[in-house]
Amino acid sequence: MPKQASMLLALIWPILVFVLHDHVGSWPLLVVGAALLAWRMPQARYLAIMVAIVLLALGGLGHAELGMRAYPVAVNAIMLTIFLSSLWRGIPVVERLARLREPDLPPAGVRYTRRVTWAWCGFFVFNGAIAGWTALYADLAIWSLYNGVISYGLIALMFVGEWLLRHRLRRSLS
Repeated sequence: MPKQASMLLALIWPILVFVLHDHVGSWPLLVVGAALLAWRMPQARYLAIMVAIVLLALGGLGHAELGMRAYPVAVNAIMLTIFLSSLWRGIPVVERLARLREPDLPPAGVRYTRRVTWAWCGFFVFNGAIAGWTALYADLAIWSLYNGVISYGLIALMFVGEWLLRHRLRRSLS
């Protein structure tokens, strides 16, 4: 599957689940979701495969729908692990991204990117917790609405808010 197609599939996964669930059931969607999770996370391939196995195990224990619904929780947990571990070893994720545009990032920029990485960690905890709540307690329509629409709006708000803050800080420093 081409990279763009798998990215699109991952983005619209909650909506596809909502549309297809009544037609194909939880198990096939759980299997496809677990495979997508394991394949789409090359930054943490081993972790993603292990989490996909846990989702499949939930299905094997008679909780296929919960395993299927836990996909967004798994994505948030993996992203949290990637961002959090980057704070302790190597260069934080946000700093790596910043250095693509500004290779000679000043010390203030390094501190800022570290704080932004922490902010994303907080976001993944918050978003993953709500995704977990919807997986456990909400009906499929609410689960799909939050995980397929609202959470993406919150991600966009994080990006826009950080962009505005960064530009405001840069103006105040110059």
